[in-house]
Amino acid sequence: MAALRLQLQVLAAAVVLAAAAGCGAFEFEEATVDAIQLGFRNGTLTSTALVRFYLDRIARLNPRLRAVIEVNPDALAQAAHADAERRRQASGGALHGVPVLLKDNIATRDRLNTTAGSLALLGSVAPRDAGVVARLRAAGAVILGKANPSEWSNFRRVDAGWSARGGQTVNPYVRSATPCGSSAGPGVAAAANMAAVTLGSETDGSILCPSSLNSVVGIKPTVGLTSRSGVIPITPRQDTIGPMCRTVSDAVHVLDAIVGYDKLDAEATGAASKYIPRGGYTQFLRADGLKGKRIALCIPCFVGIGGERWDVYTKHLDTMSEHGAILFADLDIATNFSDLSDQESLLMKAEFKLSLNAYLSGLLHSPVRSLSDVIAFNNAHPLAERLKDFGQEDLLDAEKTNGIGAKERAALRRLHDISTNGLERMMKEHQLDAIVAPNHNAAGVLAIGGHPGIAVPAGYDKQGIPFGICFGGLKGYEPRLIEMAYAFEQATKVRRPPTFKK
Repeated sequence: MAALRLQLQVLAAAVVLAAAAGCGAFEFEEATVDAIQLGFRNGTLTSTALVRFYLDRIARLNPRLRAVIEVNPDALAQAAHADAERRRQASGGALHGVPVLLKDNIATRDRLNTTAGSLALLGSVAPRDAGVVARLRAAGAVILGKANPSEWSNFRRVDAGWSARGGQTVNPYVRSATPCGSSAGPGVAAAANMAAVTLGSETDGSILCPSSLNSVVGIKPTVGLTSRSGVIPITPRQDTIGPMCRTVSDAVHVLDAIVGYDKLDAEATGAASKYIPRGGYTQFLRADGLKGKRIALCIPCFVGIGGERWDVYTKHLDTMSEHGAILFADLDIATNFSDLSDQESLLMKAEFKLSLNAYLSGLLHSPVRSLSDVIAFNNAHPLAERLKDFGQEDLLDAEKTNGIGAKERAALRRLHDISTNGLERMMKEHQLDAIVAPNHNAAGVLAIGGHPGIAVPAGYDKQGIPFGICFGGLKGYEPRLIEMAYAFEQATKVRRPPTFKK
């Protein structure tokens, strides 16, 4: 059904593609949210034409890239509605009429599936839109479709970007390179101009990694800044939803639209709402945003970075200094976090079972109602789910857990100690605005404390494979991280569109 739906939508797009070219001289490829809104205002663009462009782009590129699982059969109708609204009133918000692709763990109450890439959830029906989707719809955005995740957001350890429903997502720059992270589909789709903007999720590295290795900007918000209601979970302690876009400004426009309190995720969003600045986040898009910022190198994060990449990072650090940043290269996160991954994994398995069972039990319809049902489904469909290749050991281990017991509480205390006596202490004692790290190498340190990070394109190696740089901070540091990321982006202008090498 999903494949047929995609084919029908592709045919519709092909028939009307010529109309997209009738909107004057609008440059569709690499179009930013600001450029799109200007096109709407000056009459060189309609939302309908924009959706048709992206549907055609998906039709041409998705057989190669596998970034999109499913397109929305109602996308053109939503675009026409946005165009009609615009004719009735002169202006809308930044995302009004703008097509958005969602990672396939973000629920929609429409004709799209929400499956986390698993065939087990095909045909399930969510009771309502996810909290972030409700906010996107309220902002007038067009839900273009669902992007391919690593199945179960890589809690089932598959190849990065593979799911039984979507196949293998491919890096658009160098086919042999990893697309990285469970939000690989949104990252690749954004990089390859298959949507104006995309939305991913992160538990530990799933936004920061695919953003870095597909040359896009990814914002991993403070946990609770964006609602997780209606999102297929791993752990509410670390899960967060954020934008993956081609520019910092686009990502910030999306962030502005999706932050805020949600009664269905009341504890986390209530606690984080205090961090949302009056006037939103676009006010922090400042070209001088590096000036006076105190930034420390995440020393352990640069271990193993050498050669040409180290040379590029060194130049970027010089650029930050030239733009007024105060860099600290002699500070270290003064705690041992060698056991971080083991403790995180132990705790996460119990949390995954609890939170997934709660999500599945709340669906209006679902072929599976528990983690044990998912495991049984995989056993019954070993070829489609590639059990021989990937197994399902983490799912089995999670099923063996029985809530949060003594081992899990000990792991929770240890992770709290690693965070408070490591990153948090260092940043507070030295009054730092951020740490800086290559790619997603600081993801674990940020994840366990619920802290935010922004990945920005940093360069390309000799093969043409992208790499990124990440600015990370403490809870609520989004304004200063946006200032730094935007200023860095404007000073370096690294990003270039993919060339789709073999």
